[in-house]
This record gives sequence, C-alpha cells and structure tokens, in this order.
Amino acid sequence: MNTFIAIEPDRCIGCGTCLAACSHGHRVAGLQAEPRLALTFTRDVSAAVTCHQCEGAPCLAVCPVDAITRTDTAVIVNEQTCIGCKLCAVVCPFGAIHPSGTSTAGVAGIAYPTPTQPQGTSPLLAWSIGTYTCAVKCDLCSTLGPDESPHCVAACPTAALYVRDAMTLTGIRRDKMRAAVAANQIMMGRSTNLKEA
Repeated sequence: MNTFIAIEPDRCIGCGTCLAACSHGHRVAGLQAEPRLALTFTRDVSAAVTCHQCEGAPCLAVCPVDAITRTDTAVIVNEQTCIGCKLCAVVCPFGAIHPSGTSTAGVAGIAYPTPTQPQGTSPLLAWSIGTYTCAVKCDLCSTLGPDESPHCVAACPTAALYVRDAMTLTGIRRDKMRAAVAANQIMMGRSTNLKEA
C-alpha cells in the first residue's frame, strides 16, 4: 500500500489553510499554483479530498502520453508532458484529479476577453481560449525532503490531515481486528449467559 494523506473529518473546520499552504508550496517549486487537494462541504461535515496514491492507479493506466508516473512515494503528474486530455480526472474514483491552467493573460500580463462558463459548470467541461490546461493532483509534496511532511499536513491548525503509510495502516488494522475479536468474545459470553438463564 502506498503512502497517502488521510483526513479526520471530525477535526476539519473547513478553514482552507491546507489549500493555501499547498498552493504556496507548489508555486515556490515552479509548478501550478492550483492546490492539489480540494475541500468538500456538506451540511454536517467538511473534509479535504486528496489523492489516495492508488496501487492500481487508473489515472496512470489511462494517460495516453505517460505524463503520470509512479515514484517510490507517490503517483505524480509531469506538467510539461501532460496534454490536458482530462482522461485521468474522468477515471479517478475519488475525484482527486482536476484540470488547471494559466491563461496567456496571466503569463504575459495582458488580457483578452475569453469565454466564461456558468458557475455550475464542471471543471472537466470548462475551457478557455489561450489557457494551457494540465492535470493537477496530490504529489505528497515530492519536492520536499524525505523527513518533511507535506505542506497541507504541516499547516493544518486542527491536525485533521495526517500522512498514512503501509506500516501505520497495518498497525491500525491489527488494533481493529483485536477490538473486533474482543467484542465478539464479549457478545458470545453474553449469549451463553442468556442461554443458561
């Protein structure tokens, strides 16, 4: 199992600090300033949506130009190779990949009137003349050193985001199995006592 960023929705307050930290960290590294995660809100909860760095990575399998590759730690997108076809975003089961781009107006400091889409338009359907679009997804801040945590994890004021790896998940799985066995034994003991009574 790969390393990925998990969220504790009960702790998330929807402040957006993770988005700002992600955006700043990648912009400083010379990449798209678009945040690599998204915040989703319901009536009762807010939570960050990040890439799960899938073992079978459907985004990697579907990319026609091999712009998505797997490293030792993450599945990453090469922004210079990506052609913006959006196939990876379509096949992502978690909705963790989205298209983003910088318009020529942003690059050259000039503005041309470009078509705008209604606010409800899906990012997969939106387009703008003169905007080079590429896929954006969590890369676990691959530009950082191995001892540093991703920008969003370090910036979260409520510690709602944390890094999960195979070793941590194995320990959690083991603890849950022990708790389930103990609960089962307690329930079996209760049913035996009821039969005897």
